[in-house]
Amino acid sequence: MKWMLVLVLCHLVLVIHAEDEEKHEGRIIDKKLSDADHFEGDEHNTDYDHDAFLGDEAEEFNDLTPEESKERLSLIVDKIDVDGDGMVSEEELIGWIKQAQNRYMETEVERQWEAHAPASKQDKEHITWDDYQQSTYGFTGEAQENEEGDAAAYQRMIGRDQRRWNAADVDKDGKLSRLEFSTFLHPEEVEHMRDIVVLETIEDIDKNNDGKITVDEYIGDMFDEADGAEPDWVQHEREQFKTTRDTDGNGYLDADEVRAWIMPSDYDHSLAETQHLVHEADADGDGMLSRQEILDKYDLFVGSQATDFGNALYSHDEL
Repeated sequence: MKWMLVLVLCHLVLVIHAEDEEKHEGRIIDKKLSDADHFEGDEHNTDYDHDAFLGDEAEEFNDLTPEESKERLSLIVDKIDVDGDGMVSEEELIGWIKQAQNRYMETEVERQWEAHAPASKQDKEHITWDDYQQSTYGFTGEAQENEEGDAAAYQRMIGRDQRRWNAADVDKDGKLSRLEFSTFLHPEEVEHMRDIVVLETIEDIDKNNDGKITVDEYIGDMFDEADGAEPDWVQHEREQFKTTRDTDGNGYLDADEVRAWIMPSDYDHSLAETQHLVHEADADGDGMLSRQEILDKYDLFVGSQATDFGNALYSHDEL
């Protein structure tokens, strides 16, 4: 039934594969700090800072007054200040943000596991491909034949997921453990899955399907020429492609160059976010943050939001 297929496809486009619509800053892979974009145009997005600093419980602070936010933030400072010297160092802040990243991932993996593991199955420690396909696409086995257009795109989605699934299935037993399932959801986290991330990125951007990314395809991933004349930042990206991305100067990005772009070995998101927070809040310029400096900039750290480590404010024995 075509109408059922269209409904499923709409769901997939809106929910499962929404990340395909991200701009270039979303292509650079690292442990997840926030669902928010780091920048909105040229402006730093403080929602990103809130999520990066606090974890996956941002909504806990949505209805708090400034006074309540500061009170809870003060409790968080006590947890970040591991050595108890009354100051938050860059090292302590990096450690805190990395904990938030890990906590986010653990929560997300558990949520997805519960969504895809049939409650009735006896093996509670594994999910099969049929389990996943049934819960995600609504059926197991091959898609209906004799469908055109959307059915082909639908089948490509399934094939792409199955390819990633098979790569995550390290022991090749046809099912995924929780650890394997985690690498399926977050393939950028483990070396043996990173080739899949590179391949998926190329497929997303490579419009002529030649396995390479030209400068026009690179630009087209983040700017639609139908929007009019290219702004200055697009011109900058064209230059960036030539001088930085296309390292061998042959006019396109191959798999190795895409890997260096989206998974740079010399960039640490946690360190970058820490340095940003310290730069913004370190009033006396000593390279560390006092409790008062953090509270004075409470809107930078939590605003009206908190996340996974807002949870620590309710469970004082955590962390």
